[in-house]
This record gives sequence, C-alpha cells and structure tokens, in this order.
Amino acid sequence: MQVLVLGSAAGGGYPQWNCNCPNCDGLRAGTIRAQARTQSSIAVSANGRDWVLVNASPDILFQLRATPALQPAPGRRNTPIAAVMLMDAQIDHVTGLLMLREGDPLRLYCTAAVWGDLNTGLPLGKVLSHYCGLNWNELPISSDAPEAIEVAGIDGIRFTPIPLSSKAPPYSPHRNAAEPGDNIGLLIENTATGKRLFYAPGLGKPEPHVVHAMKQADCVLVDGSFWSDDEMIRLGLANKTALSMGHLPQSGPDGMIALLETLGERRKVLIHINNSNPILNEDSDEATELARHGIETAYDGMEIVL
Repeated sequence: MQVLVLGSAAGGGYPQWNCNCPNCDGLRAGTIRAQARTQSSIAVSANGRDWVLVNASPDILFQLRATPALQPAPGRRNTPIAAVMLMDAQIDHVTGLLMLREGDPLRLYCTAAVWGDLNTGLPLGKVLSHYCGLNWNELPISSDAPEAIEVAGIDGIRFTPIPLSSKAPPYSPHRNAAEPGDNIGLLIENTATGKRLFYAPGLGKPEPHVVHAMKQADCVLVDGSFWSDDEMIRLGLANKTALSMGHLPQSGPDGMIALLETLGERRKVLIHINNSNPILNEDSDEATELARHGIETAYDGMEIVL
C-alpha cells in the first residue's frame, strides 16, 4: 500500500501568503533551513494505478501536477483518482473539490454531518451539481464498533472511520458543540499484508477509542498543527489556543509527543503543520526534540509504504 503526502501544512500553507512570523519570513528570506508546504492531503493506493484522494485541499491542482502517479493516462479525459474521502468539512480540506469539476461525477465518501455542511453552510454539493456532481457515499460512524468499508474501484484496502473530538467548521451548526462525524480519523489497512496506517490531521483529544485505533496501526500520521497551546497568542497571530481550535499541541505532559511515546515501536509522523510551528525550522530546538523521540515531520512528496 502506497501513501503519498500531497500536502503537509495546515490551512494557509507554508509560507502563509499574509504572514511574517519567524518561520514565514525566514523561509522567504532564506535565513532558516525549511521547506515550503501546501495544505494537507494524502492519496492511497494498493496497486499504484487506482487512488483514493483523502481530503481535497485548495492546492489540489498544484499537488496533482507535482505527482505523476495522479496524472491522467493516455486518452482524452481520465484520472487515476477513483474516489475522494473527506475527514471533515473544513475549508482547507474540501474546496479542492471545485477544482475537480471538469470530469465525471465525483465519488465522494464522507459522514452525514460533513455532507450536511457541504449542502448548507458551505454548499459545494449544490454548486457542483451544475458541473460534474457528487455521488455521495456515507461513512458509518461508531466509537464502540467501528465499521470498515471498501471503496469501489480500489481493491486491497479497507478504510475504518474513527470519530474524533475536534472542531466543526465556523459555518457548521455544530461549531460550538461538535457531534460524532464532524471530524474523523481513518484506520487504513492493506488487506494483503495486514499493515495499517492511522491518519488524523485534526486531533483535539486522545479519547480511549482513538488511542486503541492508533495502537492497531504500524504507522500513525497525525495532527502536528502546533508546538505549544499558546503558540498563536504568543506570536501575536491570533487570540486562540491550539486546544480551542481542536488541535492537540506537541509539547507538555498531555501533548502529542507524550501521547506518541505511549504507542511503543511504530512509525510516527506529524502532518497538518501550522506555519507558526517551530518544528518547520529544521535547525530549531523543537525539531531536534522531535527527532530525539523518533517522530518525523511530513513533507510534500513524502511516501509511506505499508
């Protein structure tokens, strides 16, 4: 099973267009060692020919151009993307759907809560009905007995949605009281080898059923948005904490590093990295600390094979 990291940054990408934080300014000026990143998305395949796109970021066209495996084979109009699966209805995970409107109806997998947001607060479903249209397939949600599903046209992979505690988007009726299905993680299994990836770019609270899913995985690819809870406040970029935005920060006794330490020997990778996070500076003390814990930082173009 191949997992391609198409984009590894949080909303706004890195550098963010209007930001002069030390990371963004340092990258533009060439004064820090860092890599530019687009907004988070991955693609998954068992055969290298047929792919599931997991989240469709606003940077999707750039990402497709940079990824030969996702470009069309000979013929007038075709695509190796068999389906799109959404983790939530956040604008930086769904607006790329608009860029995929020129082809056949898009086979879309998401929860009922996300589908509701895409037909009300951010009505991409209604807009795309005038173009390619969306063929919606509901992802089942259960924390007690998660149900694995298969995607039509994708052999050899099972996807198990795992409900997460995070934040619904501002245009959702659940913004201030998230409901099951507003955010999910995915346990993605190669049925031939039994190898599994746990993917959760937005993870605010490590509930027992989530930790259980992480412990079933050979590789965890999880929320790396912020180093510290007060990061945005300290830098003067916003008045919100990481936790209030639905993201578990890396540092602290209850942070992501401490959580990943409990998982033992498996591959651990951070994704959805905010432009403010000091781990983007490859020479920072924070990046060194991650490496000391055996935690990787995802980058655009990274490939994970399971």
